[in-house]
Amino acid sequence: MDPKIMWLFIFVALYWSYCIFWGIKGALSSRTASDYFIAGRSISLWVFVLAATATSFSGWTFMGHPGLIYRDGLQYAYASFYAITIPFTGVLFLKRQWMIGKRFGYVTPGEMFADYFKSDTLRILVVLVALIFSIPYLGVQLRASGFLFNVLTDGMLGVEVGMWLLSAVVLIYVASGGLRAVAYVDTMQAILLALGIVIIGIIAMYYIGGFTELNKGIAALSQFDDKRTPDGYSSYIAVPGVIQFISDGTKSIGGMWTGIMILTYMFALMGIQSAPAFTMWAFSNNSPKPFAPQQVWASSFIIGFILMVFTAIQGIGGHFLGANLAFMNAHPELVNNVLGPIFNNQDIMQQSSKEGALVPALIHLMAGSAPWLVGLLSVCALAAMQSTGSAYMSTAGGMLTRDLLKRYLMPNATHAQQKFWGRIGVVVIVLAALVVATTATDALVLLGGLAVAYGFQMFPALIAICFWPFLTRAGVVIGLVAGLIAVTMTESIGMSLFAWLGIDPLWGRWPLTIHSAGWGILFNLTLAIGVSALTQDSKELEHRMTFHRFLREHASLPESKKGLVPIAWIITLAWFFFGIGPGAVIGNWIFGNPNDPSSWLFGIPSIWAWQLLFWALGVAMMWFLAYKMEMSTVPSREIQALQEDIGDIRLDVERPS
Repeated sequence: MDPKIMWLFIFVALYWSYCIFWGIKGALSSRTASDYFIAGRSISLWVFVLAATATSFSGWTFMGHPGLIYRDGLQYAYASFYAITIPFTGVLFLKRQWMIGKRFGYVTPGEMFADYFKSDTLRILVVLVALIFSIPYLGVQLRASGFLFNVLTDGMLGVEVGMWLLSAVVLIYVASGGLRAVAYVDTMQAILLALGIVIIGIIAMYYIGGFTELNKGIAALSQFDDKRTPDGYSSYIAVPGVIQFISDGTKSIGGMWTGIMILTYMFALMGIQSAPAFTMWAFSNNSPKPFAPQQVWASSFIIGFILMVFTAIQGIGGHFLGANLAFMNAHPELVNNVLGPIFNNQDIMQQSSKEGALVPALIHLMAGSAPWLVGLLSVCALAAMQSTGSAYMSTAGGMLTRDLLKRYLMPNATHAQQKFWGRIGVVVIVLAALVVATTATDALVLLGGLAVAYGFQMFPALIAICFWPFLTRAGVVIGLVAGLIAVTMTESIGMSLFAWLGIDPLWGRWPLTIHSAGWGILFNLTLAIGVSALTQDSKELEHRMTFHRFLREHASLPESKKGLVPIAWIITLAWFFFGIGPGAVIGNWIFGNPNDPSSWLFGIPSIWAWQLLFWALGVAMMWFLAYKMEMSTVPSREIQALQEDIGDIRLDVERPS
């Protein structure tokens, strides 16, 4: 047997053994429904820190992100700031959701929103968002795992066969052990994800020949590139402006990643922690103590640094390793053609685009000299792809059971019945994801992108329950529906729907280079505020104030820090504007003329230096918000639980103040 394949099977067997161990352990310790669905609210500090990090950064981070940097250049590398913007959502909402969940005994976000707004409609919408998010997002991860093993076994394992086989183990441990098993497996997956990205970055740098050769290559690539921004800069090392007033973002000049596109794309990725699944992660903790270290240090600092450096090297370095045939022909002296044989393999390239095959090809480079490393990196990739999927499988199964089955069909369901149907829900979700991944291969990535934009549409509902009692039930429901529709109508799936109906919508995907998440939240929040202004009701407001009085008593800043609130607003808005928004265009040239490599102040393109600077400033911002502004610290007053299980009480019972 090929040593590479032998080591691949050895490491996969070890990894699967670890997963199944925690599945069994989780099943044995899940005595109640709360134990199964939210780990009995007992996830420990470091388990949450690692598990939430693994859930936030999926196989897309490992497999897809470097490929898009290869395709679109460092203008797309601004997407690496999701290492900060994803946990920024957690800074805003996780602590307050944990407090509300602890106080009132919620298990699912549907229970929380339905009780707060006195609305079963919102309960159903939350479950719908969770399913729309989970199924295509999980499908993307599962198909990517099948493709990876297809490449690394030299086609011995077909994509669909590998996808179904690799899904079996994740299904077993998630269905059997619930969220507790997911959390403990995710701790290992977080370590493997980070380790794998670093090692692959080092491999790419080794074959490039070091930093000096990388810099020479980038300089030559920027001169060779004939795709120029409106300012005449190479699209690989400059964003193409603040916004472009054209109907279809995919036809933008000099690349699609304008300042406003980057900002609204970050909105979409913020949907990962505003999606219903992360509410259940919040509920699963014994204390908010893990939130700040996860948000500031594990995610923003460690994962942020890895993405800004090692992922960027993988992506842009692909041009200097033989992936870019035209550049290799023009500058053979700057290219070490080690990837060429893989990209010339028609069987492989029929299954994926060049950018999708980049990371598997980099892993494959070690097949001859270190076959054991191929096995290890394969498991790192598999862990990355399963880390997010497992959490969404578990939480979506919980929501199906609690918010639909228990609420409407089996109100007196026992703990054993809830666990049984929760497991059935996991099976249904995985099978649905596999069917989508098998039958909708061309639309899969588009559906995955649609999922995170949908998740972001939960923002107004979270703002309402955590901060702003002004927003009413009617406002939030109408806003959420409008946001979901706007996202759909500005994505490729909407364009396909219009084409099927024979209608010309007069706009394309991402019009005005604004991501669908941006269009969705524009309609969502506008209608939520406008309808709320017209539907105020004193009795409903008093009910909502029950929650907000509790939050004000337990989560308000001490008087000594209230003067910092305007500073926090200024810091946050400035970072979003200049770091990942319209002001990011300054980064094109502030540290050197993109067209003159000799002027690059730090020996790298100005855009990369700007990104590293704002990564460091972003970590500082997150520390200020999470710790100094106490948005993710332990409340000074102990939270007394009023009810252990909201599923056992009626929604029309008034809450004590």
